[in-house]
Amino acid sequence: MKKNLLLTPGPTQIPPEICDVLGQPIIHHRTPQFQQILKEVTEDLKYVFQTKNDVFILTSSGTGAMEAAVCNLLSANDKVLIIEGGKFGERWTEICKAYGVLPKVIKVEWGKSASLEQIQKILQGEKDIKAVYATLVETSTGVTFDVKAIGEMVKKTNTVLVVDAISGLGATDLPTDAWGVDVVVSGSQKGLMLPPGLAFISLSVKAYNLMAKAKLPRYYFDLQMAKKAFEKTDTPFTPAIGIIIALSESLKIIKTQTLQKLFTHFAKLAKATQAAAKALGLELYAHPSCASNVVTAIKVPVHIDGEKLVKTMRDTYGIAIAGGQGEELKGKIIRIAHMGCINENDTLTGISFLEKVLEEMGYKFKLGTGVAAAEKVLNS
Repeated sequence: MKKNLLLTPGPTQIPPEICDVLGQPIIHHRTPQFQQILKEVTEDLKYVFQTKNDVFILTSSGTGAMEAAVCNLLSANDKVLIIEGGKFGERWTEICKAYGVLPKVIKVEWGKSASLEQIQKILQGEKDIKAVYATLVETSTGVTFDVKAIGEMVKKTNTVLVVDAISGLGATDLPTDAWGVDVVVSGSQKGLMLPPGLAFISLSVKAYNLMAKAKLPRYYFDLQMAKKAFEKTDTPFTPAIGIIIALSESLKIIKTQTLQKLFTHFAKLAKATQAAAKALGLELYAHPSCASNVVTAIKVPVHIDGEKLVKTMRDTYGIAIAGGQGEELKGKIIRIAHMGCINENDTLTGISFLEKVLEEMGYKFKLGTGVAAAEKVLNS
């Protein structure tokens, strides 16, 4: 029987109890019943964001929150610093350019972390930079950036730090307030175990102060409008009602398990996957110093068709993993996620079928080697 297992870095699997909630009859959003749910999830999101700041819910993919973090904070021709080390770092640049913002881009070699010295030098030399845009987990490369160190530098300036935590939120540590992160954006379909459709954005006082001066055009993603509505426990536009109700269940699961236990769990799944890859003679893409606990990127052997590998696992065996993105990595890496409700059995199943497909494609190794290496980590 073909499985249906999602090991992709978004969307992730949805637990049965959340599926049950998603299947319930819809209610109207301008009612006391929905307002109570909205009030509860808005407060509980602060736990996941590890912040006392406001957190707003938008009806969009995570990219909508990224756009909101540009058009609400800036004016045309404002200068920003963008740390770009993969496809999603590039997205910050693309959004800024679309709004006439002037990006100064630090091009980070894919698979590696950013130079903190370079960031520091730019911030010290260019006092007119309004915002720094960074990524917590660069999903395209399997790298986690040192947001804590970046935050320490930025909070000493008048510049606002904005972090894309679309993949990382709820899967790897991001103490928003403690690290001095002014704006965090995320989405529903990854660590929060929900379908795509919701985006989230938190704002510090420093970010609000910058927003008060911003003149870029905005309407649907106008956070001033969202703030006015949220003060009345409402939304400015029709929300994704069913997903917000399911979010309530997701947040209960996360709070029951606790963030720290989840971070430890995903780190163990990542180490198991990395151990399996090495045991199979495969090379990890991300440098060991910054390899993510959220997604593991593995280089495909030279004589193996990476796109066919991903397609075979998905279409023949029902195990969905991700391939490489862009010209740099398409067909050259595979990516296996550790987030949401992915557990040890899921990880072992994915590794087992990876071995099966690699053998079918002519890659030489001893069957069971990867699974054994992963089990050793998981049982330690």
